[in-house]
Amino acid sequence: MKNLLLILILSAFCFSCKSPEARMPESVQSGSFLKESAERNRKLNELERKQISTIIESNPDKNYIASESGFWYSYTNEVENDTVQPQFGDIVDFDYNVSNIQGSEIYANQNRTYVMDKEELFTGLREGLKLMKPTESITFIFPSQKAFGYYGDENKIGTNIPLICEVTLNTITQKND
Repeated sequence: MKNLLLILILSAFCFSCKSPEARMPESVQSGSFLKESAERNRKLNELERKQISTIIESNPDKNYIASESGFWYSYTNEVENDTVQPQFGDIVDFDYNVSNIQGSEIYANQNRTYVMDKEELFTGLREGLKLMKPTESITFIFPSQKAFGYYGDENKIGTNIPLICEVTLNTITQKND
């Protein structure tokens, strides 16, 4: 009798431990949301490209170069005889100013020490620093997707804001292997 009672208790316990079955979604959405989002992004990208083209055309004294990564840059001070550029893990010290695309200053006279690709830094600036040599100064124009994108910086830069960044790379300290 004890064995039968023990078997019943264990059976009830085992069946109650059964994992819950997956719930089915209450509603299934079509791909219309994704299509609408893609269309909004296409229009935003087109608008930003027009704004950037206007800036480039209105500054004929600057030679803007289109990067392979989707931003534009112009040298203020180019160093031709040095070949050292930041690599993964190198420590770079740089000064920078950030403005919106209309030229209103957002962050001025900033200095940062950054370990290449090992710390947080928005995509465009991280990629832009890799193009620089010590003592070079470059003006970058970043579309919003290369800057802070949809979320902004949660401080002074809002949603989908293209940026102009003036950057001077002070030093590169190469990583110790």
